[in-house]
Amino acid sequence: MFQEKDFRFVIFAGLLVFVASLFSGMVHAERIKDIAKVAGVRSNQLIGYGLVVGLDGTGDSSSSFTKQSLRSMLTRMGVNIPSTVSVESKNVAAVAIHADLPAFSKPGQTIDVTVSSLGDAKGLRGGSLLMSPLRGADGQVYAIAQGNVIVSGFGAEGKDGSRLTVNIPSVGRIPNGASVERVVETPFGKKNEVVLNLRNPDFTTSHRLADKINQTIGAGTAYSIDAGSVNVNAPRDLAQRVAFISVLENLTLKPGDAPARVIINSRTGTVVIGEHVRVTPAAVAHGSLTVTITETNKASQPAPLSKGQTVVVPQSDINVSQGNKRMFVFNPGVSLDEIVRAVNQVGAAPGDLVAILEALREAGALHAELVVI
Repeated sequence: MFQEKDFRFVIFAGLLVFVASLFSGMVHAERIKDIAKVAGVRSNQLIGYGLVVGLDGTGDSSSSFTKQSLRSMLTRMGVNIPSTVSVESKNVAAVAIHADLPAFSKPGQTIDVTVSSLGDAKGLRGGSLLMSPLRGADGQVYAIAQGNVIVSGFGAEGKDGSRLTVNIPSVGRIPNGASVERVVETPFGKKNEVVLNLRNPDFTTSHRLADKINQTIGAGTAYSIDAGSVNVNAPRDLAQRVAFISVLENLTLKPGDAPARVIINSRTGTVVIGEHVRVTPAAVAHGSLTVTITETNKASQPAPLSKGQTVVVPQSDINVSQGNKRMFVFNPGVSLDEIVRAVNQVGAAPGDLVAILEALREAGALHAELVVI
C-alpha cells in the first residue's frame, strides 16, 4: 500500500521525469493519454422522444404518433379534447433525441443534444423542443432536454413540385440543451488498481507502457495483462489517485510499429501502403491498352444537276495505343519508397495499382496484410 510520504515522493519523482522528457527530444514519442484510456472512464448514450413546436408549417402532416403525442401532452396540461376532434397541426413535429453523457458528469451540468425528425416534417428550423426525458440503456432518466433547435440546413419547395434542399433540415442541435439529473457510477475509485486500455492493441506497446510506468514510479507498479491492457497499482485515496493518473497520462513513450498492411478502398480507389510493407523479388508486367474513338460529321454534296440533296454523314476514327513501359522488377526487400517510384514510372492508376498488389499477394511476393474496405 502507498503511504502518504511515499506517494508525495512518487509524484515529485514522476513530475521530474515528465519535465525531463519534455526536453529529451524523443522521436515519435506519444503521451500515454493519447494511446490509452482508463478502463471504466467512458461516456454513456442517452435517447429520448419529444415534440418540437413553433414550426412555420413545416411540421408533421400525417403522422399518427405526432397527433397522439400532442393530444396526450395537452391532456396532461388540463386541456381536454373530445375524442371525436382530430388534433392536427403542421407546426408540431415528433422527434427522437440522443446525446452522449460524458464520464463524471454531475447533476446540474449541461450536455449537447441532437434532435432528429421521426415523421414527415420538412424541417425543424425555428422550432423549440419541449421538456423531454433522456434515458439510458437501463431505462433510468439521466437528463432532461429542452431548448431552441439550431438547424444548419434549409429547404424550399415550389408549387410545381420542384424542391431545393441544402444540408439536412430535419436534423438539428441544441447546445447545452439537456440538464444532467443523475450520476453514472464508475469503478474508478473502487479497486486497488486501475487498468489502462490501449486504443490500438499491440503487444510491443503494452510491454513498453508497463516498463515506462515501472521505470518512473517504481518496479512492480504495472504489468501487462494482454496486448490491449496494462494493470497499474494506484492509491485508494481519490485525491491521490487523480494526481497519480495525471502523472501517468503525461508520460511519453514510443509505441510499437504498426504491422505491415496495405489498405484498399474499393469504392474510391484509394490505396494506402504502410511503412513496413516489403516485396520479395518479382517481375510485374502491366499492359495499358487505350482505345480512342473520335466521331466527326462531314457533309456529302450531290453531283451537279443530279437533283440530289446535301446530307451529313458521320465518320468514326478509331485509334488504339499501348504504353511502352509495361514491365518493372522488384528487388529483394524493396521499401515503400521504391514501390511507389516503380508504380509511378509505369503510370499506373489507383485501379491498376490494386490489381498489381492483389497479383503480388497471390504470387506470395507481397509481405503484408492486404485489407479491402
